[in-house]
Amino acid sequence: MAASVAHRVVVLALPGLLPFELGIPHRIFGRAKDAEGRPLYEILTCGLAPGAVQTDADFAVAVTHGPDLLATADTVVVPASYELGPVHEEGRLTEALAAALAHIRPGTRLVSICTGSYVLAAAGYLDGRRATTHWASAEHFQRLFPAVRVDPDVLYTDDGDVLTSAGVAAGIDLCLHIVRRDHGATVANDVARRTVVPPHRDGGQAQFIERPVPRAQQPGTTSARAWVLDRLHEPLSLTDLARQEAVSVRTFTRRFREESGVSPGQWIVAQRVERARQLLEATDLPMERVAREAGFGTAQSMRKHVRAALGVSPTAYRRTFRDAAST
Repeated sequence: MAASVAHRVVVLALPGLLPFELGIPHRIFGRAKDAEGRPLYEILTCGLAPGAVQTDADFAVAVTHGPDLLATADTVVVPASYELGPVHEEGRLTEALAAALAHIRPGTRLVSICTGSYVLAAAGYLDGRRATTHWASAEHFQRLFPAVRVDPDVLYTDDGDVLTSAGVAAGIDLCLHIVRRDHGATVANDVARRTVVPPHRDGGQAQFIERPVPRAQQPGTTSARAWVLDRLHEPLSLTDLARQEAVSVRTFTRRFREESGVSPGQWIVAQRVERARQLLEATDLPMERVAREAGFGTAQSMRKHVRAALGVSPTAYRRTFRDAAST
């Protein structure tokens, strides 16, 4: 069978961009391959005009394509930039930026990394939608764009055709999420392994916000989490987890939430959903068996949690990604 046309991702490089963020889409989407090793995405970069684009570092990047490339995109990614005066100060697009964005076709998926969300918001793409940005800019962002439903606590938001991420490295989380959404957990996990990053980070931005009074160094919950991942198919209690760290349930629960941004129970459910996804994609096991292996006990319980997390039933999820893997 002939290879299908790869999904085109166009990254908009704006003056003052962060080189690290510019590289995230190329690294994550560029590592996504199908079972035959064919690229699943084509990643290209454009600027407001062809030529050198100054970064926030002591070098510029040479961009071959101009803004007309945006008209060919299936997905447009806007990394953060620190030289967009009216966008950040007044919530207003510059004439050149407005002209560039006008090339984007209706229905194109839009993605921002960090304060790249200011560009999407200034263009009106985020009105009435849930979005996020770097935690340090969240209050200012909300004041500047009151029509946007800002969630300052999450690592990224997914509102269908418009997705936003929190600060800098959260762009990795968002791009992996997009790969997972497009092609399933197996492909996304392979990209994460090759990039040497976790396929899914727990919690939100709250865990990264500096505390007014830093806490003294104390043991974490890493051992307990590793212990859980080997026993997802077993019944697990808070007492069991706390025992792995030799602390009380109350202390363990507090430390766990401080580290991950979620409760132990929420974290375990998320890991079980991830295990179920892998089994649904990679095996033909009956639903009851998948539920037991993932730790949900019954297919009904698994169906409830998978639908809540993914928006589809386990059967629909398997049909989508098993069919995709066989084409």
